[in-house]
Amino acid sequence: MASAKVVLAIEIWQDIRRHILTYTLMALVVLSAFAVVYFTHLNRQTTSELEQLLSQRDELDIEWRNLLLEQNSLAEHSSIESKAGKLLNMKRPNIESEVIIELP
Repeated sequence: MASAKVVLAIEIWQDIRRHILTYTLMALVVLSAFAVVYFTHLNRQTTSELEQLLSQRDELDIEWRNLLLEQNSLAEHSSIESKAGKLLNMKRPNIESEVIIELP
């Protein structure tokens, strides 16, 4: 019985040696399949992250445009003049109240 086990082990080893190329190619195909699955997953994650960043960029672009519009409206002379009149009770000087100082 022990010799039958030894003979069987020898036959298995000889079979492996005869078909080593087949086993190697099969292992490479399995590794290739796992690599395809892994890189497909990475590609989907990266695409999702890219979409989120593009969406965030668009939101920031809209906010920047709104801030530019607000800055332009606040920088207008009429807006500044009306706020100075309302908040600080300022008014334009008339000719009689102007004082001209000349330096020697």
